[in-house]
Amino acid sequence: MPAILDVPPASPDAGPPGPAGPRPSGGEAGSEFTPLAREVRASGLLERRTGYYARAIGLNLAGTAAVWAAVGVLGASWWAVLLGVPLAVLAARTAFLGHDAGHRQIARSARANRLLGLVLGNLMLGMGHGWWNDKHNRHHANPNHVGKDPDVGEGVLSWTREQAAGKRGPLRWVARHQAWLFFPLLTLEGLNLKVNSALYLRGRPRRDRLVEGGLLALHAVGVLALAFALLSPGKAVALLLVQHAVFGVHLGSVFAPNHKGMAMPEPGERWGHLRRQVLTSRNVRGGAVTDWFMGGLNYQVEHHLFPNAPRCNLRRVRPLVRRHCAALGLPYTETGLVESYRLALRHMDEVGAPPRD
Repeated sequence: MPAILDVPPASPDAGPPGPAGPRPSGGEAGSEFTPLAREVRASGLLERRTGYYARAIGLNLAGTAAVWAAVGVLGASWWAVLLGVPLAVLAARTAFLGHDAGHRQIARSARANRLLGLVLGNLMLGMGHGWWNDKHNRHHANPNHVGKDPDVGEGVLSWTREQAAGKRGPLRWVARHQAWLFFPLLTLEGLNLKVNSALYLRGRPRRDRLVEGGLLALHAVGVLALAFALLSPGKAVALLLVQHAVFGVHLGSVFAPNHKGMAMPEPGERWGHLRRQVLTSRNVRGGAVTDWFMGGLNYQVEHHLFPNAPRCNLRRVRPLVRRHCAALGLPYTETGLVESYRLALRHMDEVGAPPRD
């Protein structure tokens, strides 16, 4: 699948990009991506960084264990509930690591990366590796393409005016106010990920249901047993609610700036790999703190062009991509974190205009 290849092949375009937004007027030749791919490969930045990932996974496991130990120490106090916040932050680190395993950034073999994905996703997060991988690979293959990218498909929120205009009942009210409701709705995203992971297993091969379903069940039983063993029932429920709410907001805050408000290919448009990934993606400027907070996904352009490049290398891939885009006259979008949220929310507000009108 395109999301897990070292360098997706550049494909020739049959026609020019569409007329809207900052899209170049000419078609993309098949060779436009090839020189960049050759340069990045020669730089060694696609090589696995097993030491980096071993440290990241080890520190994350140690941090998670330490916070649960602190929950036990503070179990008699309601202050223990606030430890749901660091648990959520650490869970997001686990999600980022599972994301990297899904893109085969960590290990050399597909089997080892799948095993890591199952442990990090199904067992530790309760989020199905198979469901996420299927959905995310389709997103990478056609980012921001309605009808092909599940991240801009029909749902509670609307990503196009046509989707918003078609909403009825309570969902029409949501579409009208979705820019204001976006972050509050993210508090439910942690639960949504788990529900969709379980639903995905329906109709899957028996082996997948046994392996993935068994790990999801083990996660649920383990977390509930741990929480209710360390805390009173009321505190345990409150802790899990805080953790899931903060986890959902954290993940949504990372993914929202990446594509919302960027170019969306029209039906029938055919873009080559370079334009398809660059024009639909937005980078977020920042230093080490931003890199940590966003799990390296602030380098969204580079990640989409080279999805199995280790995340710790994306900062060094960035100047190569910028220089290549500049040479081609191809727009390369990068903003600050706050500005990225402003642009994403403005897009959502504009999309919600038809129901208001």
